[in-house]
Amino acid sequence: MYIARQPIFDKNMNVYGYELLYRVQEGSSAYEGYSSDGTTATVLGGLFELGLDQIVGKKKAFINFDNEFLLSDGILLIEPDTLVIEVLEHVRVDAALIERILYLKEKGYAIALDDFEELYQEYPLIPSADIIKYDLLRTPLKTLGKEVRYALNEGKVLLAEKIETDEEFQIAKDMGFSLFQGYFFSKPKVIAGIRAKKSANQVYHQLIRELKKEEPSYELLADIIGTDVNLAYRLMKATSTGTKARTLKNALVKMGFQELERWVSVLMLQELSGDKPQELVRMSLIRSRFGELIAAHSSFARRKHEISLMCLFSVLDALLDQPMAEALEGIEVSDDIRDLLVHQRGDLRPIYDIITCYEGGNCILLSQYSYHLQLDDSKLFGWYLHSIRWSEEILKTVL
Repeated sequence: MYIARQPIFDKNMNVYGYELLYRVQEGSSAYEGYSSDGTTATVLGGLFELGLDQIVGKKKAFINFDNEFLLSDGILLIEPDTLVIEVLEHVRVDAALIERILYLKEKGYAIALDDFEELYQEYPLIPSADIIKYDLLRTPLKTLGKEVRYALNEGKVLLAEKIETDEEFQIAKDMGFSLFQGYFFSKPKVIAGIRAKKSANQVYHQLIRELKKEEPSYELLADIIGTDVNLAYRLMKATSTGTKARTLKNALVKMGFQELERWVSVLMLQELSGDKPQELVRMSLIRSRFGELIAAHSSFARRKHEISLMCLFSVLDALLDQPMAEALEGIEVSDDIRDLLVHQRGDLRPIYDIITCYEGGNCILLSQYSYHLQLDDSKLFGWYLHSIRWSEEILKTVL
């Protein structure tokens, strides 16, 4: 079973929830979200056993349902304050389904109509719907003016899906959409042809430069951190569990060089993020740990820490609103990492491809790349779930 999540944002770019994409059977071409042979039942049972909070935290979980499972009691495994029921666009609407939707609403579940393309005023599930999702590739914003007005007048929440640019996000927001889904948040934004300029704190560059040496010095690292009271405080706080460190050097020794390098890199990304959505930093952390775990179980095992850093910096262009080549200026990374991040080529590309295919639901390519690296792809979901948990723990130390 594969499960990936895609963030859904509100108008302020805070995460409102995650749509869960999944696949159970080998050979599927994409994450499905439905199946007549019980795929949804299998996934919901698995989510119930795992605890849905392990995947979405305290956010909403948007999950697709077909006719068969809408009429079953498996839905009731998930609490209504967490689950948003997405009614797939191809469901057969009859009296039994309408009655069932009303029953689920009475239980407290929110109802979303997925990839809506019907005539708004005629579709029989409209009165029961709380959220209406429009796929902007199927139904461009310029075609939705009348439907949007009807929906807003009736108090519906509108969700724009597959938003690819910040311009689309702004237009949808101005039209009255209040929820947004797509990878627009992870792309650089250029305003009036001028790229926004940001620079990382010099202290972070000094630390990373020292950590890249063959024999880094704890004493020198402590001296560098000692010039930044905020960084020193964060270090002592991050290492305060168990035996307390009495000095900065003790704290550094306790953390170790590899974990320190990761910690410093995360803090640098946090500072660079500015007004960017927190989800961008979270994505880089998940990719970092996911990439490390994939590498550790492949022929790239000896380079797992290098690959972790590569994945951590994979959204640096979006954080800085610069082309990746410019974003990496002044940051010491290997030629292999630079080649992958700037040109999407080189020996490290198979790891990166597996991560992006997993995120995007391209299951055919995912299986091909996993086979190429001789990976047991049945392990991917476990590694992905671990990476989500790990990212939340790391964020707690830097927020």
